[in-house]
Amino acid sequence: MKVNPEDSLKIENIVASAKVAKELDLQMINEKIKDAEYNKKRFPGVVLRMQEPKIAALVFGSGKVVLTGAKSIDSLSKGLDILGDKLRELKLDIPKNLEYKVQNIVTSADLGTPINLNKIAVGFNLERIEYEPEQFPGLVYRLDEPKVVVLLFGSGKLIITGGKQPEDAKKAVQKILSDLSNLGLI
Repeated sequence: MKVNPEDSLKIENIVASAKVAKELDLQMINEKIKDAEYNKKRFPGVVLRMQEPKIAALVFGSGKVVLTGAKSIDSLSKGLDILGDKLRELKLDIPKNLEYKVQNIVTSADLGTPINLNKIAVGFNLERIEYEPEQFPGLVYRLDEPKVVVLLFGSGKLIITGGKQPEDAKKAVQKILSDLSNLGLI
């Protein structure tokens, strides 16, 4: 049975940022939140790892937060709510409705068939392609619309990075399939 590449799309990681306060006392947060990790010499923020959803929040003194590890937009929202609640428990002035901005969505997909990267490198618009198999086994293909970078591997597996919304990966796969089909490579 042939796999539909769009059905194989899987979000591997979503990175988002938020501003939760004007400034934060990282030492106090580290001391009062169980399992907080803070080593100023190694990393300038407090790392708070959540189990459900499985997300890491990187909390900085500037009041900015980076959330990473989310596998869905819903889990991102849930993680930010949990973080907001933890900080409010410390009597910090954190707005009730926190908003985040998605910085990057990394998605994997499978074309369901091996592909010849050498032929693709020759057939595609070379300005957007990087392929140096001695240095990296994948072909790097930069798309303008959606604005993402796709790593294509000979196995037919893809990694799509730089997306701002989940639909970007689907559009990227459709574009790749169309391009490969037009070149007679799938």
